[in-house]
Amino acid sequence: MIGAYILLVEWTRALAATVPGAALAAIVLGGAALTLTVIGWPAAKLGLGTSRWGLRIVGGLALAAVLLLPAAVRANEAPIIPASLAVVAVIISVAQELAFRGVLYAALDEVGGAPLAIIGSTVAWTAAHALSHPLAFLGAVAAAGLLLALWRWACRDLVGPIIGHVIADLAL
Repeated sequence: MIGAYILLVEWTRALAATVPGAALAAIVLGGAALTLTVIGWPAAKLGLGTSRWGLRIVGGLALAAVLLLPAAVRANEAPIIPASLAVVAVIISVAQELAFRGVLYAALDEVGGAPLAIIGSTVAWTAAHALSHPLAFLGAVAAAGLLLALWRWACRDLVGPIIGHVIADLAL
């Protein structure tokens, strides 16, 4: 149910963003709808504990460095996200991490353990981006989702993926 809700929100957001003048509202409302998934989940279960903040921040910067490798390939091109949308890029990045690697990961982990949580959240992440990204880019999307899910599993941390995702979205 959680996965279906998240995919519905992401696909609706992607389709609504194609309507002239609706991109900003689609991103903000979509981010809010994704953030609703955290209601009722303990912070620790989502990987949002309060310990080891320094390591979590360094981890997020390391994840961002890896996620930014595609940007290095196209260094001479203009950014995809205009500066005017930077705040909404942060909103959607945080909301996506809370939904995919927070709630969906935790729910799948409860049902089938870490392998299901890693694979399931990565597949859902990739499917969620199918309407908003070119087909040729979905391999990179899947790789990023897998990297973030593996970090979530190995470190039991969602702060690092949030930081990495925000930085990568702002740069890409």
